[in-house]
Amino acid sequence: MSQGPRSGLSAVSSALLAMSRHLEVRDVLKTIVASARELLGAQYAALGVPDDHGGFAQFVVDGVSDEQWRAIGPLPRQHGILAAMLHEARAERLADVRKDPRFEGWPAAHPELSDFLGLPIRDGDEVIGALFLANKCCPKPAGGCGFTEEDEELLAILAQHAAIALTNARLYERSRELTIAEERSRLAHELHDAVSQKLFSLRLTAQAAAALVDRDPARAKGELQQVAALAAEAVDELRAAVVELRPAALDEDGLVATLRTQVQVLDRAHSARVTFTAHGLRALPAAQEEAMLRVAQEALHNALRHSGAEHVDVTLERRGRGAVLRVTDDGRGFDPKAVRRAGRHLGLVSMRDRASGAGGRLTVESAPGKGTAIEMEAPGG
Repeated sequence: MSQGPRSGLSAVSSALLAMSRHLEVRDVLKTIVASARELLGAQYAALGVPDDHGGFAQFVVDGVSDEQWRAIGPLPRQHGILAAMLHEARAERLADVRKDPRFEGWPAAHPELSDFLGLPIRDGDEVIGALFLANKCCPKPAGGCGFTEEDEELLAILAQHAAIALTNARLYERSRELTIAEERSRLAHELHDAVSQKLFSLRLTAQAAAALVDRDPARAKGELQQVAALAAEAVDELRAAVVELRPAALDEDGLVATLRTQVQVLDRAHSARVTFTAHGLRALPAAQEEAMLRVAQEALHNALRHSGAEHVDVTLERRGRGAVLRVTDDGRGFDPKAVRRAGRHLGLVSMRDRASGAGGRLTVESAPGKGTAIEMEAPGG
């Protein structure tokens, strides 16, 4: 605001317009954080949306590189200054956050913070987020905070509009989820009706062919040809339904972003550390991306529910024109041959079917006490 009222109002207007352009929650959070950092001239900005378990459902930063963010580690918990903003619902403006008695639990790789400005984002009486800035990019008064009362007032205005934008985005996503659920229910009914009719006809035709084999082979041959035609039609309808039921997030965000989001959720929900990395990946055919996502989900489920692993790692990397997915854990492992002999499959059959159905291949490496590695290679397009 130091450049004069006109430039200040223009900057605020641009920030508010940017927030109103997005409907996805994640995009809204990113825009709020970037707008706040630019508007108030801070080195770092962050926004956390709390969950119901003492952590954050989402946490977005600006001013921190991807390498720094990976080095920092898991998302923060609701403690210290963050807890004060969420639970006491008041602004915090500090000359040096490190000297505050509530300053605790910051990872070793976290950037150095000094002056600090933070405040809650509220929707009525509910605190729906915590927005904070650090390291004002300006000369600081001796022993004082670089952020001023004017900055605090400006951030409060931004937070009020951020609450509106975030609430609208949440409503939009809930509405979309309901629409998707309704559409899937409709498709399920259509699929049941259409395929059931086809299979019923196929069964009757096959029975007729069996009855004609001995006394009228020519007619039996015709009935069998009809069986083949009906089976082909049923397969086509099933494939069409599968395409329509493809995960919405995969269509909109792609495989890398969808897997990263799911891994972040699992990392917060389980005691095991779940990590994700991707290298040089390009878009794959839709069927291959969906197969990789389903294989990853099944492998993650096994690792987190059955292996007793402390660390599960998911990697995606380019291999030729295609890609390779690898899910590894440091759990108790198993003997794949013994599992097959016992009639237990741990989802391995469905994973192999998904991989082969998309033109890829699945390999499983495991041994008792040695952890497990599941790898799927997709050929690309």
